[in-house]
Formats: sequence, structure tokens, C-alpha cells
Amino acid sequence: MSTLMDDKKSATMPLQVTSNISFFDRMASAASKFASRAWFFAMCVTLVVVWFPSIAIIRNIDTWQLVINTATTIITFLLVALFQNSESRANDAVQQKLNAVATALLDIMQHLGDNLGPDDQTMRKAREELADSIGVERRESS
Repeated sequence: MSTLMDDKKSATMPLQVTSNISFFDRMASAASKFASRAWFFAMCVTLVVVWFPSIAIIRNIDTWQLVINTATTIITFLLVALFQNSESRANDAVQQKLNAVATALLDIMQHLGDNLGPDDQTMRKAREELADSIGVERRESS
């Protein structure tokens, strides 16, 4: 009798995931670590504290506001792109781990169901619900 592992598309198991990540992914991870530190926040506060009295040097309110708006917009735009990359990769990693756990649980339930016999409707229903929830596709028998 075939198990559900035989009946589904190949799942990415944690051991099958390579540690090769792109330059951009490494840069995004480094930027995320850099910007998540307290001293980075202190540096941002310092930027605002230095900017605020610079009105005395710049003297034009429009230019003064343009300086801080431009600086914060550029920094925000770049950080959002980098953080989104880091967050997406983290979410993908968690999803792969959950899929591996669900697949292992499905196989265990299949094995237990085989040992309990064909009359155990509760185990069969639980296996079907789990298989449906993780997207396992079954082949149609001919």
C-alpha cells in the first residue's frame, strides 16, 4: 500500500534546502540586523536633532523641510525594500518547516490508520482534513 508521501508533489524538506543565498538576500539580512539595533534608532534621532536647529544655517523653510523629507524618504524606501525581502524569506522558511511537520504527521497518521484497520473513520477523516489543509493532491485511481 502506498503512503501519502508517494501521492503528493515533492515537498521541500529542511534537509533539501540549500544555504546558497544571493548577494541581495545577504545584503537585506545585514541591513535588517543593522537597522534593528538600538544604536541605529539613536542615530536616526540624532539626525532629527541635528536637522532641527539647522534652520538657522539654511534660513529657507522650504529647503529646510526638503532636506529632511528627502533624507527620510530615501532611507525609508530602501529599508522597506530590504526588510520586505528579509520578511518574505523568513516567512518562506517557516512555511517550509510547517509543511515538513505536517507531512511527517500525515505519514504517522497513515501508519497508525493502517494499524488500526479500515473501520476507524475518525483517523481517516483526520488524515483527509490534514491532507486538504496542506494541499496534498491525491492521484486518481483508475
